[in-house]
Amino acid sequence: MKNLFDATVANQLKTRLGKLEPQSERRWGKMTAAQMLAHCSVSMQWAVGELVPEKGALPARLMGRLVKPMVFRNEDPLRKNSPTAKSLIVADERDLGKERDRLSGLIDKFAAGGAAGCTRNPHSFFGKMTPEEWAILMYKHLDHHLRQFGV
Repeated sequence: MKNLFDATVANQLKTRLGKLEPQSERRWGKMTAAQMLAHCSVSMQWAVGELVPEKGALPARLMGRLVKPMVFRNEDPLRKNSPTAKSLIVADERDLGKERDRLSGLIDKFAAGGAAGCTRNPHSFFGKMTPEEWAILMYKHLDHHLRQFGV
């Protein structure tokens, strides 16, 4: 399964990031391309341990336990309009170039750090995760949002 510990996969994602433009139109959702990059950066900060995910509400955590096996069982992409943790919502205007550079650096940091550099904190929705699960989820999350903007 594709994951962000694989340098080739990380580089492929960064190539796709380079194809985003300020005027890139979204296929679903509400964020602009720059807001989406900022959103993805915060989730990557969770994965590298720079930020600690907030503990999700009990109903969400229970649902996360049910959904988790479906997310990690195959290569299927994440579904459109999946729920988002409030702390990951970006509503203010952002600069696409700055956000692209920030996310690219976080991708590099995660990939280079490998399992040892991955957070041990639980995910706000899925709960306790292994470094390998984080690597798969980060790939799927980035892929989901890049597909959202057609790249």
